[in-house]
Amino acid sequence: MALYLLFESSSGYALFLAQGLDEIGQNTEAVKNSVADLNRFGKVVQLTAFQPFESALDGLKQCNSVSEGLMTDELRSFLELNLPKVKEGKKSKFSLGVAEPKLGSHISETTKMTCQSGEFVLELLRGVRLHFDKFIKDLKPGDLEKAQLGLAHSYSRAKVKFNVNRVDNMVIQAIFLLDTLDKDINSFSMRVREWYSWHFPELVKIVNDNYLYARVAKLIEDKSKLSEEHFPALTEILGDEDKAKEIVEAGKASMGQDLTPVDLINVQLFAQRVMDLAEYRKNLYDYLVTKMNDIAPNLASLIGEVVGARLISHAGSLTNLAKCPSSTLQILGAEKALFRALKTRGNTPKYGLIFHSSFIGRASARNKGRMARYLANKCSIASRIDCFAERGTTVFGEKLREQVEERLEFYDKGVAPRKNIDVMKSAIETTQSKDVEMEETQPDEASTKKSKKKKSKTEEAPAAATNRDASEDAKSENKKKKEKRKMEQELSQEEEKTNGVNGDVTEQDGKAKKKKKKSKDEAAAKETKRKKKLSQE
Repeated sequence: MALYLLFESSSGYALFLAQGLDEIGQNTEAVKNSVADLNRFGKVVQLTAFQPFESALDGLKQCNSVSEGLMTDELRSFLELNLPKVKEGKKSKFSLGVAEPKLGSHISETTKMTCQSGEFVLELLRGVRLHFDKFIKDLKPGDLEKAQLGLAHSYSRAKVKFNVNRVDNMVIQAIFLLDTLDKDINSFSMRVREWYSWHFPELVKIVNDNYLYARVAKLIEDKSKLSEEHFPALTEILGDEDKAKEIVEAGKASMGQDLTPVDLINVQLFAQRVMDLAEYRKNLYDYLVTKMNDIAPNLASLIGEVVGARLISHAGSLTNLAKCPSSTLQILGAEKALFRALKTRGNTPKYGLIFHSSFIGRASARNKGRMARYLANKCSIASRIDCFAERGTTVFGEKLREQVEERLEFYDKGVAPRKNIDVMKSAIETTQSKDVEMEETQPDEASTKKSKKKKSKTEEAPAAATNRDASEDAKSENKKKKEKRKMEQELSQEEEKTNGVNGDVTEQDGKAKKKKKKSKDEAAAKETKRKKKLSQE
């Protein structure tokens, strides 16, 4: 059976015929030895056809299709033109060697050609790739390298641009930054407390919140200047008049040491920096909430935005999380404890990142494992709906959350929960009703737009009528002018015609007179001749 090799280069498709395989015996070691030598390899493999790409965009298209395991129309026409035809109902007398198994299966399904891809074929294609510039005679030195570099840049750029998980990257980066900001703000606020406590130690016991402590320290500055004038500002920051009075009284009898103006300025600057970081953390959290509602609305409504974002970031993407079974999702984030338990043959962990959910905290110690298993099941369902659904809705997440609440009541009070089939049916019905409402509202909006257009047209009608009257008057004047011009032109043409007729008549009269004169002259000449003849005789 003849073996053809399909090689996808950066400049086009090439088809090679492998001959003399019986001598080699289809041994990969023998092929490896013959690949390095061009003389030996050239006797085995010969070029049969080569089809270059039309442009760089065409090359990128063909490369994308090959990487996805799809056969394009150009590749199919190339193979059908250069390979022997396969009769219907019969096996092909040749086989096609392909580097990609997915591409080979697609070619065999569509064209009924037998394709193979193994170590032997890969070694032959490696030799073709090594000596490809020697097989193509028209290639100049450096052309193949330029084509490879350009195609590699465009292919990688397209992969980065059209990455399926590119939206998930924003959530992953946001949750990582949120965790680091929490650590940094905590450590910085503790530094502000320790620094400012040398000057005003009583303030630590009065104000417990880190952000409020930084704001109060920024407001007070020097405790010796603290008076009742600061009372309304303190009440506005703290929201409690008793605490504001306590701060004012503690400032009068404080045991802290005095600080120089330079030290106070540094403390105020650092407190302002902590306040800015806390405000940025709030804005980042709002951004994360909106992003999660766009990417995974059902998962966010079920387990929360922060926990859902942590699950997505730990899995790598939403698609990876959707591929995970519920047992893997349950212990996601507790891999060290799992492998430690497997190594020591101890108890495996019951939960990982799901532990931060409020449902597991509300469950009793006896039912925490059951609750984690049930919640992981619902989270896997929600992530799959978010990943593969065409439209993003929170209906399924809300229904799944209701199921988790019912399961909590079942563990605590023994109330039987609803079945999953019934809950999913109700969720589907609600989504369908919402779709119908959306479809109904769209024509209503279109009708309102049309009515608005009609109103605008009716409002514009009188103005248009006045404009039309003015335009009609102007048009009538123009018509009158045109008619006058036409009449004048017609009169001038008639005068020219009459002048031409008169001229013709006068010319004819002149010619008749001339003819009469000529005839008279000729008659006189004849008479004179006749008289001369008579006198001579």
